[in-house]
Amino acid sequence: MIAYSIRRLLSAITVIIITSLMVFLVMHTLPGDPVLLFLSKSQYDSLSIEQIESARHEFGLDKPIIEQYTGWVFGLFRGDFGKSLLYHEDVSKLFLQRWPITLHIGILAFIVGNIIGILAGVLSAVKRGKKLDLIMTLVANLGITIPVFWLGILMIFAFGLKLKWLPLFGYTSPLEDFWMSTKQLIMPVICLSIFTIGSLARQARSSMLEVMGQDYIRTAWAKGLKERVIVARHALKNGLIPIVTLSGMGLSYILGGSVLVETVFNITGIGRLAVDAILGLDYSLIQSITLIISAIIVLMNFIVDISYGWLDPRIRYG
Repeated sequence: MIAYSIRRLLSAITVIIITSLMVFLVMHTLPGDPVLLFLSKSQYDSLSIEQIESARHEFGLDKPIIEQYTGWVFGLFRGDFGKSLLYHEDVSKLFLQRWPITLHIGILAFIVGNIIGILAGVLSAVKRGKKLDLIMTLVANLGITIPVFWLGILMIFAFGLKLKWLPLFGYTSPLEDFWMSTKQLIMPVICLSIFTIGSLARQARSSMLEVMGQDYIRTAWAKGLKERVIVARHALKNGLIPIVTLSGMGLSYILGGSVLVETVFNITGIGRLAVDAILGLDYSLIQSITLIISAIIVLMNFIVDISYGWLDPRIRYG
């Protein structure tokens, strides 16, 4: 177990390094002069070559690419993510402002998606062939196929403009106004969790149907155990492995989906920050956002791999 964990950890570190290198190289091959973000067009035309080069030197853009990359990596170990060309602020300061918003919405979407998705799949398997099963299967298929941005626009039109039940956009901290925060989060959380609900419901149904056909489940039925006991104590845990795998993958979808959701609902989180950084060719900002999101996804996959042994004692790590 320890040896396997070390190998997985080394693999995770390798993935993060390769990801950071790829993003760094791609960003530096894009057309355009990033110093224009710091200087207006009129300033750029009026300044001398020496003054423009001084601006490049301030952001380290005059160094060779290798030096820029190594300097950025070593700076990360000191907690220095660089300075944003677009916002003229330290990237770490922007993260402290934006990450709590994205984490708040993402964690809620992750919890809602997993709870509703797994429960829907289990109920659908238990009530196989009945009306409840048909309804949940239809909803799960819709959840997988519907585009997030389109769903968000429909919800804004229906619940915001027509019915006026929910705010159209924005984010309010629950520490400032809990009720307003709750109303503003309903539509973004639904949009972010809908794919997780659909995919987990389908996977949970498939896994539970497979487990419910095993001999030990039929034996439990023959003993006269109640349905909820058979499902909760015997079937669910043995059917969780593929569900846990898909759940871990769902986190990457939530983090990626935050880009669209925060743009549609005008939420100033890390997703919206990433969009602005990409459009503005803000090297330091894009690199740091990508690296952190990659690290979170890799860590989640590592936890999922380790959890297999707890879910199924028959699994042994070589």
